[in-house]
Amino acid sequence: MNVHPEPPFEHTYAGLPAHFHAQVAPTAVSAPSLIRLNDALAKDLGLDTDALRSRAGIAMLAGNRVPDSARPLAMAYAGHQFGHFVPQLGDGRAILLGELVDSDGVRRDVQLKGAGRTPFSRSGDGRTALRPAVREYLASEAMAALGIPTQRALALLTTGDTVYRERPEPGGLLVRVARSHIRVGTFEYFFYRNDQQAVHTLADYVIDRHYPHLHDSDRPYRDLLDAVIGRTAGLVAAWMHVGFIHGVMNTDNVAISGETIDYGPFGFIDTYDPATVYSAIDVGGRYAFDQQPGIAHWNLTRFAQTLVPLLDSDGDRAVEIAQHSLEAFGPQINAEWQAGLVRKLGLTGQQEGDAELALDLLTGMADQQADFTRVFRCLSALPDDPASDGGRADAVVRVLFNEPAAFDAWAKRWRQRLAKEQRPQAERIAAMRATNPAYILRNHLAQRAVDAAADGNFSVMEELMTVLASPFEDHPGYEHYARPPQPEEKVTRTFCGT
Repeated sequence: MNVHPEPPFEHTYAGLPAHFHAQVAPTAVSAPSLIRLNDALAKDLGLDTDALRSRAGIAMLAGNRVPDSARPLAMAYAGHQFGHFVPQLGDGRAILLGELVDSDGVRRDVQLKGAGRTPFSRSGDGRTALRPAVREYLASEAMAALGIPTQRALALLTTGDTVYRERPEPGGLLVRVARSHIRVGTFEYFFYRNDQQAVHTLADYVIDRHYPHLHDSDRPYRDLLDAVIGRTAGLVAAWMHVGFIHGVMNTDNVAISGETIDYGPFGFIDTYDPATVYSAIDVGGRYAFDQQPGIAHWNLTRFAQTLVPLLDSDGDRAVEIAQHSLEAFGPQINAEWQAGLVRKLGLTGQQEGDAELALDLLTGMADQQADFTRVFRCLSALPDDPASDGGRADAVVRVLFNEPAAFDAWAKRWRQRLAKEQRPQAERIAAMRATNPAYILRNHLAQRAVDAAADGNFSVMEELMTVLASPFEDHPGYEHYARPPQPEEKVTRTFCGT
């Protein structure tokens, strides 16, 4: 792949009709400074990292200089926010510079978040504070390292300007990369305007860009619905396998590509409780950990509604087709969830009783206030025979439960199940360690990093990225990043902050 000193942007989305977007240039910032450049991602996009670190490169990343190949725009979309439809949202502080094709031949959006006002900003300033930009950078790269489909972070900058939220904050800017930023809300934008031709055009574009294998289908729009349902089921199950809560699963934050986008008031579970909510704006628990599958189905139903006129010329028949596709979501996400739990337990195949074994562990963790990530990671180190090490490894897990005897009873059943597989212990342990991360972006760690960054100290973020970049490996000297928070460190509320 050739390395380009200037991004060779392409513009397939800009080629869609004018009412899909608004052309708008980024607003210059006063004193841009590059805090972090994602070298690996830059190289994957064919970009020259030295050029990006130059004065001209930083000016481009900050939006102060628009390269000749860029055609900056803000995308139009609508969305259901906490169940209520808002007919016009759009990119109010994000500007798409264009698209790059990566080393795998995948087309990716390159977008500046915090680049100034757009026609969709409403009363907003189009900027982002540094704190949420740091959180989003950390979250994007942590999720990528966990193997979960996600937007990526190419660069993080300070702007030299002050933004005003609840209080004055240093300004930040995030350069993010995604397969696209087309959302369920993008389809809703046109559907609720009765612009069926635009929905048709958008669906064809999504098939071309994300699901080209559907070109030969004799029912492409039904297959598109099925494909988005399948990717969403896999994505949400993957979130839950690492204890992730998106926090604001509005339809304008659900990507048609099946990637995680728009990290706002997200959080990772510490003590396992399926009803956990971190988002300060989710006062009703709509987007709680255990509600995410149901909300995903609700959002997909909104997507299916926009496609109904494309599914069949007979309206009743089209609704039946959509309903039939949506009925597959529940079994799909349940299968994904249970299969992932079985892998986390070190089992190679599902047998009768495996789902119950996994769910009993989760129930015990909730009852005994055990840490979700720590339990599974420590479980990965347990020998087949607890007597082989004098119970030392078991002791590390037992202390995570208020009543260790509860874990002992479950562990006996688990080992009986392991014995049926006759899998070499070393192979099983290696597989579990590759499935159960030692490190996640715990809420208190993220808070510590953003607070330090707001004071101009980015060393905390850099050190945290050391473990987040390879979360399944042990990092001697960094063990404290794997520990649950102390009571005084717990973060129980998270915020969008932008």
